[in-house]
Amino acid sequence: MVETARGAVKPLSNRKSRAGQGFAPGGPGRADCRASTPAIGPAVTIALLMFLTTVAAAALIAVLLYRPLRRQRAVRDVLDAADALEARLRTARAEIEAVAGDEGRDPVGEAMREMLRQRLWLRDHGRRASLGQLSEVRASIDAARGRIEQQLVQIEQARLN
Repeated sequence: MVETARGAVKPLSNRKSRAGQGFAPGGPGRADCRASTPAIGPAVTIALLMFLTTVAAAALIAVLLYRPLRRQRAVRDVLDAADALEARLRTARAEIEAVAGDEGRDPVGEAMREMLRQRLWLRDHGRRASLGQLSEVRASIDAARGRIEQQLVQIEQARLN
């Protein structure tokens, strides 16, 4: 024992080690710092796996059902645009004939033939066509309709002058 101003101090060799005491189990000198969580029973684990499997299956079914709907919508949009263009072409033909008379020249005929080619392409390739191809056909129909509208505006301006 050693005497100090505070009192007697025992030598270190005589002290008992407290290593491993007061910590989570792990043996002397080892501390287990993992958070203690309650164990999940096998019934809860199975229920969770079944739920996750059901959600994954529902997502897969939704994706598989949505893809054909997009294709059907794209084909329907192309057909609707073609119908609208055809109706506009018929109106344009009537307006042109009213202004220019029936001179034997049919400026709308080429546009009508192009429309027929696109409809035949859609009939022959529409089921295998990609969404990009269907979108291109739709864009070309819309562009043709825009050109017809511009020509009709020019005809109307010529008629007024």
